[in-house]
Amino acid sequence: MTIIEIPAGWPADEPTARAVQQELSGRLVRDEEGPAVGMGHVTGLDVAYDDERDLVAAAAVVLDARTLEVVEEATAVGRVSFRYVPGLLAFREIPTVLAALDRLTADPGLLVCDGYGLAHPRRFGLASHLGVLTGRPSIGVAKNPFTFTYEQPGPERGDFAPLLAAGEEVGRALRTRARVKPVFVSVGHRVSLPNACAHTLHLTPRYRIPETTRHADSLCRSALRDALGEA
Repeated sequence: MTIIEIPAGWPADEPTARAVQQELSGRLVRDEEGPAVGMGHVTGLDVAYDDERDLVAAAAVVLDARTLEVVEEATAVGRVSFRYVPGLLAFREIPTVLAALDRLTADPGLLVCDGYGLAHPRRFGLASHLGVLTGRPSIGVAKNPFTFTYEQPGPERGDFAPLLAAGEEVGRALRTRARVKPVFVSVGHRVSLPNACAHTLHLTPRYRIPETTRHADSLCRSALRDALGEA
């Protein structure tokens, strides 16, 4: 088992990480529509942790955007690269996530993160961070609300309500299953919010969370179990 080490020069404290966020956020592209729904590939990204052993396992699962069948998958296991600080979660996992992405041979297409993009205190969550670093279109689809207010969307699939931060719409609470609690969609990079929601609905034909996330969640947990078995 090869452990991805923390890159040299990786931010080690909160002020440095915030400064990196601020610098990278200036590179965000917010005026592109993004890839068409059902075209090309979509890639789910997720991580699993074992804090006692200071390990994080990342999974990248490429799906055919039309059929939602798995095209390719890759994993990586690395050291947790930053302590837990709300709003700085990306710094804990990005080196390992990038390592998993680098092991793919297929074009990842749209990146779908189990987390946030613009719906973030500094408008630069994990989906935005990964989008800027890779240059790829990205969205965040989170299971739980974070630092914003919202009204409950209508009860039917496709109903949504804006996520508001200081009066700005930073995402949407989107109902992917009728009368089931919503997911929280936000733009990462190079995708519009309506298109991000359209992709999310396409990726949830049967369950509340996207198929991309379901596959990546299962795979990263399996990779972590394998790594712990070898440790």
